[in-house]
Amino acid sequence: MRSLRRCRERLRGWVQDQARQLRELPWRELDLKEAGTWPTSLQALIALTAFTLALLLMQWLLASSPRAQHARLVAQETQALSRFETLSYQAVNLPMMRQQMSELKARMQRVLEQLPSDAEVPALLDAISDAAREQQLNIDSIKLQPAVASEFVFEQPFDIQVRGGYHQIAAFLAEVASMPRIVTLHDFTLAPVADSPTLRLKMLAKTYRYREADDATDTGAGS
Repeated sequence: MRSLRRCRERLRGWVQDQARQLRELPWRELDLKEAGTWPTSLQALIALTAFTLALLLMQWLLASSPRAQHARLVAQETQALSRFETLSYQAVNLPMMRQQMSELKARMQRVLEQLPSDAEVPALLDAISDAAREQQLNIDSIKLQPAVASEFVFEQPFDIQVRGGYHQIAAFLAEVASMPRIVTLHDFTLAPVADSPTLRLKMLAKTYRYREADDATDTGAGS
């Protein structure tokens, strides 16, 4: 018992002595070259700190690769789940989607049937001229302009200039707009004719021709 008590007293004395040395230590004057003369407690504290930092660094290095792999796996799982949901939705709604596709194709076919073929464009020009004559309009000019190619169709513009009364011009426009072939009307200009009770209509009408795959290939080859 006496020996144990002496050990405790010595340990307490050593701890108190080390604490006193740390309090009295001139921290600003410490020199690494004299580290061997530093108090034992300070050396132990520095060694413990270095060991802890090294342990944390090793743990971070060892765990960084699994973390990165885990993040990649989570991202892949998220993508796979999203794709699975999309495919599941498509599979469940496949009959309805097929029906909608069939309806869209039918509508597209009806629209294409309203577009004139290349050979029908002159006849459409004649039909516009006939509509102007039926309304007793004076035709200054109805000219076919060069076709303009877009992604899916060729735009075929007509430059139209006619003269007549207001109601006659209105009836002419209505007749052109209601033709069996699709015709759109643009850039209207309506002005009175000098020394005359009539009006002059200037406008641009457009019809459209479906652009076949062969047309696109020929255009690309020509360019």
